[in-house]
Amino acid sequence: MPEAPKGPRYPAQPQAAQLDHRLPIRARGPIFRRMDWRDTGILLHTRKHGETSLILEVFTPRHGRHAGVLRGGTSRKLAPHLQPGAQLDLSWRARLEDHIGSFTAEPERSRAAAALGDRLALAGLNAVTALLAFCLPEREPHPALYDRSEKLLDLLDRPDLWPLAYLHWELALLEEMGFGLDLTQCAVTGAIEGLDYVSPRSGRAVTARGAGEWADRLLPLPPVLRGEGEAGDAEILTALETTGFFMENRLAADLRDKPLPPARAALIARLRARG
Repeated sequence: MPEAPKGPRYPAQPQAAQLDHRLPIRARGPIFRRMDWRDTGILLHTRKHGETSLILEVFTPRHGRHAGVLRGGTSRKLAPHLQPGAQLDLSWRARLEDHIGSFTAEPERSRAAAALGDRLALAGLNAVTALLAFCLPEREPHPALYDRSEKLLDLLDRPDLWPLAYLHWELALLEEMGFGLDLTQCAVTGAIEGLDYVSPRSGRAVTARGAGEWADRLLPLPPVLRGEGEAGDAEILTALETTGFFMENRLAADLRDKPLPPARAALIARLRARG
């Protein structure tokens, strides 16, 4: 290997060293920029931080799932309004974008009264907030899913509508996370009528003819899953078994095999008990 040529040694960046005295003081060294935004959001959960503060995790339309410290969150003034599902007017600020930052929060409306007044509604609220916290990537906007989630939670006081709305929400959640079901035509024959099954491998619909001897290995496709039929609790439960397969074996498996939040199973049990 040839020797490096001998000669005088110079600084690695001589021009920068010579010109540094001409730069304004504020341009020397790293430049810090404060980050802040304001948005509405659904409270997913809280955890204590220090003596009087809380860390809030929220779902917002423009900033996705986002966390921040709320100082004084355990106070008598704020604590009653900080229940999962609450709608909040939020402002977030941090010195740098990747810091956890701090929140200020003003209650817009509470959903606790509707949830506490009905066991099914409470189970539903817990399932929705737990699943959102479980699967949403941090700080990634999902405005369409946010809109669906907000409308679903606003139906908590309508037990006649809630179970079907929740089923539709699970389908939307799977779609948003990249595991949507294709229930428009048979994956084998191309038929659009007589769709009775869902393939656990592809998430596509299958007719009885297309299923053949494999029928006992396929998942049920009740009409309610395609937006048809009476939508009774028994049929909705069957449909939730099918969506639950993909929630557990596709969505949860994609998240390093983390188990689904127990809140979903609790909702299914509550809906089954109602029937």
